[in-house]
Amino acid sequence: MAYARVSSHDQKADLERQKQVLELYCAQQGWTFEVVADLGSGMNYQKTGLKRLLSAVIGGQVGRLVVTHKDRLLRFGAELVFAICEAKQVDVIILNQGEDTTFKEDLAKAVPEIIAVFSARLHGSWSRKNQKILDDVRRTVEAARC
Repeated sequence: MAYARVSSHDQKADLERQKQVLELYCAQQGWTFEVVADLGSGMNYQKTGLKRLLSAVIGGQVGRLVVTHKDRLLRFGAELVFAICEAKQVDVIILNQGEDTTFKEDLAKAVPEIIAVFSARLHGSWSRKNQKILDDVRRTVEAARC
């Protein structure tokens, strides 16, 4: 199985590029494969494709996992997925290893995404709260008219 992910709709072209790279690599190796793709934050553990991938790994349906970069799987926690793969005897192939980075470097790269995720959650909760207030005001006005 191969896995591709991008964080936002703006990166859809990169998602397609990742899928093409994975397909080409796996085909060159002569492997039977499926590419699973997700569009969403690397900090979101609820993505449909990721859940499908983990279910297949745990279910013994995957012999190898191929990703273009480690952080395409998850921003934080990829090592846990790799440990599950190892326990299930799934080979993990990372096409672009790059340089090993320190935790501080990884964190510095992730901070903008962390801020975006929590800002969106906070904004969403404010939106629901504001909508409830508006609905209460509308009901009060309607009741006053009767």
